[in-house]
Amino acid sequence: MTTSETPYPPATWRLLVDDAPRTGAANMALDEAIMEAVAAGESLSTLRFYAWLPACLSLGKRQPLSGVDLDRCHRDGVDVVRRATGGLAILHTDELTYSIATLPSDPRAEGAILDAYRKLSQGLVAGLRLLGLPAAMNPVDPLAAKYTSAACFEVPTAYEITVGERKLLGSAQTRPAGRVLQHGSLPLFGDIARVVDWLAFGDVYEREALRMHLRARATTLEAALGRPVGFAEAAAALARGFAQALNLTLEPATVTEAEQRRMAAILPDKLALETPAGKI
Repeated sequence: MTTSETPYPPATWRLLVDDAPRTGAANMALDEAIMEAVAAGESLSTLRFYAWLPACLSLGKRQPLSGVDLDRCHRDGVDVVRRATGGLAILHTDELTYSIATLPSDPRAEGAILDAYRKLSQGLVAGLRLLGLPAAMNPVDPLAAKYTSAACFEVPTAYEITVGERKLLGSAQTRPAGRVLQHGSLPLFGDIARVVDWLAFGDVYEREALRMHLRARATTLEAALGRPVGFAEAAAALARGFAQALNLTLEPATVTEAEQRRMAAILPDKLALETPAGKI
């Protein structure tokens, strides 16, 4: 049954909190492996929190590679990986990343993609409010995509999370047949504009203009809250927010052997980075 606080029937999901960061390729392979296991009925719908090491630039599924300075990424030891989801480039470092793998029949994810974003974002907003932030879902702006560069955090898009007018938490989703995977990035601290160092520009003025724009339009959890928040505290608050907003019981668990095998099978494709003349 539903309650006065939530329109969703009670459900039990699995909670995975990685105890150590992974490479970009491993993180993306594991997200996809969990999605497949959930779709096959081998695992419960899953909420996962994780981190990245080394820093990684992830690209949206269809994002042109021309906007990325691959040579500099390789020189600086920054991983580059392509996500299964859409969107633009994100630099993953000093952050908490969440992912959700569930079924399209789950009332928290059913319907059109924007409906699913709105529903799942309720958990994110609730968790950030438990930390003391007046977070909100960004309303739909059909013109927003017209003004973006290669950087995902340049402007907030539909149902992503803002504090004031600044973007705090971005998400992306894919819905292949019988599957739903959504993941998103919560910067904990640091310079939100560092991503521009590994993007390609026509000249230094374009790079610095985007750097200034990002600093004005996006923020980190520490800057928004006025105090540092570690990975464990942020993960705990977001887990509570999802549980409360989506009427979930979250059962702590670990990655299964079947998921590890799926991850190992997917990993070579995630590791197969080509030269700038090719694609990833």
